[in-house]
Formats: sequence, structure tokens, C-alpha cells
Amino acid sequence: MFTNPDTAATSIATPGLRRRSVLALMMLAASPLARPAFADIAPDATGTVNQFNVALLTAMKAGGRTDFSRRFEMLAPAVDQAFDLPAVLSASIGLEWASLSQQQQGRLLDAFRRYTVASYVANFDNYAGQSFTVSPDTRSLGVDRVVVKSRIAPVNGDATELDYVMKQTPSGWKVVDVLVAGSISRVAVQRSDFRHLLSKGGGDALVASLQRKTSDLSGGAVA
Repeated sequence: MFTNPDTAATSIATPGLRRRSVLALMMLAASPLARPAFADIAPDATGTVNQFNVALLTAMKAGGRTDFSRRFEMLAPAVDQAFDLPAVLSASIGLEWASLSQQQQGRLLDAFRRYTVASYVANFDNYAGQSFTVSPDTRSLGVDRVVVKSRIAPVNGDATELDYVMKQTPSGWKVVDVLVAGSISRVAVQRSDFRHLLSKGGGDALVASLQRKTSDLSGGAVA
């Protein structure tokens, strides 16, 4: 998914956001169609966010001339690199995660991954001169967690704070939550929705919901 020595600003685009709710914000480098080459050495927490922003920039610049399924393929490796998706999903489901069968967990993780990638492809789909600034300073949440602060700014108008909760893992710092406006947790929002679905129809209902949302976001290009 990297920094100016003074501001850690990475000049990248942000999408034209399609007038969706700010919550829709939450959920590749030289050539627009090239897959990103990730470093063998895991970056620090800020570096992980900056790497992801580079991937978003390439996907956004390709948005006007590349179909959704191709941009999905372009961005998926960057999401896999930046996010600890099993941790995000288990936290979003809560205690019920442990009660699901291994098969259900696998199906849910696959559907959740596709939904997460589709969300970013749909919401970061064009370049209009916006900028994304990442702060060089992180806020500690304990031994293995920090918050990386960032801002998305349009050419004209107010910026939106979009922060990443990062966890240190054996493969480097990974995103485990996204905070819009500095406090609105994507995991918390998803937890309310996921628990309702699980209570009504179990793991199959949640898989079906994620697949339906993915299809809607992609206009049927990705199921």
C-alpha cells in the first residue's frame, strides 16, 4: 500500500466519493495496469499506509478507462498486503467468530476480502487533484498497536480525517481498523450489522449479504 521528511505527505488522489456517506470511505505504481511490487522488508506502520496509498493512486488514475474487475485485480494485492483481514473480520463478528465452523470461517473470509476490495475500488475510482497526507507521528495504543493519522483533502474544501489502527504482526504492521473523522470505527459499524445478520441466519446469511454488497458495489462485475 513513503514520506516527506517534514509532513510525510504523499501526493495522491482521492476519489470523487460519489456523494456517499463519509462512512463509505472505509472500506499500483508506475503503469496504471501494473501490479505493485512490494518490498521484501516489511515497512513500519506509517510505511504500510503510504504503500497502500500508492496502490490507491494507481487504481484511481485507471478508473476512467479500466473496468471494475480489472481494477479489482489491481488493488486486491495491496489490500492483502496492508490489512490483517482475518483480524478485522473476527473483531467485526465478535465472540461468535469462535463458534463458527472452520468451513464457515473460510467462506466468510473470502467474501469479506472481496467486499473490502470492492469497497475501495468503488469509492476511490477517479483522480481529481485531491491529496492524502500521512502524519509522521503515531499514537500508541499499547505494546503492539498504534494509530497512523492521515487526512484526505480535496482541491477546495475541508479535509477528512481518516486514521488507521495498526497492529504489529510477524509480517509487519497491518491495518486492523479504520477511523473516519478520527473516531468512527469501521469495525464497530460492521459489528452491529454483522451481529444482526448472524442472529437472523447464521454464517450463511452473512456470506450472502457480503456477496450481495460486493455485487452492488461492482455493478455485477464481481460477486
